[in-house]
Amino acid sequence: MVIFKYALNQDNIELQASNWSGLEQMFINGKRVSRKLNFGQHSQHDMTLHDGKAATLLLLLEPNTDQLVCHIYKQNNLVASLTQPKKEPYPYRQLAQQAILSIGLVLVFLLTMA
Repeated sequence: MVIFKYALNQDNIELQASNWSGLEQMFINGKRVSRKLNFGQHSQHDMTLHDGKAATLLLLLEPNTDQLVCHIYKQNNLVASLTQPKKEPYPYRQLAQQAILSIGLVLVFLLTMA
């Protein structure tokens, strides 16, 4: 689990991203305001802050450094750029995900043949 935390004016923003399940959750002042599954190289979370202004969090995987970067924008202006190295506690995660997907496809194929 990778966690980015940032205090923006009166709001405490937290973005949690699971490198195993792909689940991303964003919290403002402890309240979840966004949740999504993501297995891609980037994702975006939009929100409204306590002061009523729009903010966006962009989560990116830098291909050259293999680090996760969280860019925080307030009213389309970059406020912060947080970096955390990508940690892979399960080195065979991608292989396991592909195996599960393959098994699911085979099961669907077998069920359609019956």
